[in-house]
Amino acid sequence: MKPLNQYIDHTLLKATATILDIKNLCNEAKKHEFYSVCVNSCYVSLAKEYLNNSSIKICSVIGFPLGAMSTLSKVKEAKQALNDGADEIDMVINIGFLKSKDFDSVWKDIEAVKNIMPNNILKVILETCYLDELEIIKASELAIQSGADYIKTSTGFGTEGATLNDIKLMKSVINNGNTKIKASGGIQDLKTAMEYINLGVNRLGTSSGIAIITGNSSNSNY
Repeated sequence: MKPLNQYIDHTLLKATATILDIKNLCNEAKKHEFYSVCVNSCYVSLAKEYLNNSSIKICSVIGFPLGAMSTLSKVKEAKQALNDGADEIDMVINIGFLKSKDFDSVWKDIEAVKNIMPNNILKVILETCYLDELEIIKASELAIQSGADYIKTSTGFGTEGATLNDIKLMKSVINNGNTKIKASGGIQDLKTAMEYINLGVNRLGTSSGIAIITGNSSNSNY
């Protein structure tokens, strides 16, 4: 097992996040040596400036948090985030298309983003709280088929975050040995974090990273 802090994408995605909040996020990430910071795309360039000369990655969410944007808008947002310095992209699937069983549109949406970033990490957010078990399995299959490097549980803005059952379902689909899993939403303490890591999760998206590595607990929803 790698050091616990290296599982954590130190995250701040709330609508009220200020410039000062993002600067503080980056300083915390440097102090605790988290794997990355995860921010909305408008703050990628700021994070890049503050994390310059550090090993900490910058992750930008795309099509967030609903996933209902056009494919073209997701591609353009991803391109801009990458140009601004993002190392990784976390995009939300089109949940409505999935529930409509328009599977071609779902995978084409993901593939279009992956095609512009073949050398960067793409994590695909399924938003599992809105899906039944068969839909979680299907969404995972479509994301993997479309080139996702990670499948991710949640935005943290839905009705529920990650669950152990979600992770088990997602893991059951992975048979290529390459796709990894990111759990996010509601991971607030060390015990919960370790439960996911022990299930094989490779990354944790959380705003409670400091509480997790210090053995405390947090009231944050993300």
